[in-house]
Amino acid sequence: MSARQDYFEQLYQDRADPWQVRSSWYEQRKRAVLLAALRQESYRSAFEPGCGTGELTAALAPRCASVLACDIAPRAVALASARTAAWPHVQVQALSLPAQWPASTRDAYDLIVVSELAYYLEAADLARFVRLCVASLAPAGELVVCHWRHDFHDRLHSTDTIHAVYDGQPTLARLGRHEDPDFLLQAWRRGPACPAKEAA
Repeated sequence: MSARQDYFEQLYQDRADPWQVRSSWYEQRKRAVLLAALRQESYRSAFEPGCGTGELTAALAPRCASVLACDIAPRAVALASARTAAWPHVQVQALSLPAQWPASTRDAYDLIVVSELAYYLEAADLARFVRLCVASLAPAGELVVCHWRHDFHDRLHSTDTIHAVYDGQPTLARLGRHEDPDFLLQAWRRGPACPAKEAA
């Protein structure tokens, strides 16, 4: 295991829900806002990197014909697999992103949801992660990104910095933005390259 994988695995070994994703009002409210931001009633194929215990995965499952979720921590993968066992179209894998990006996924997903993940990535990995997210979106596919706004000890980037990297992608058109004292949520759609962004 890498140091990052060891760190997250230990968190889940110490507590089954280290961020209280199922029980905390912040997590419940954020999840409801995120789900309301999805433009379509249903999706063909969704990808959720950094799925944790699978609470959001379970909420996405009824709206998606196929869901791939992943996490770096094997214990989290086991918990998410158990949480989503009722949906046979949900697959949960242990992957360290961006290095272990799912195979053959170019243009594969019409929905990608990134929630509370990107601030743990080193700068080069963050840039690669964002590029892979965009490359893995189907034409007109939706990308929804949500992150906590407050500081914490293992954060490597501010939430505004992370979202600015997504905003700078020339093939992403912004669909919406929700600013909250606690979190920032943005949604984009993949389309043709925007000349203004290409020139920037």
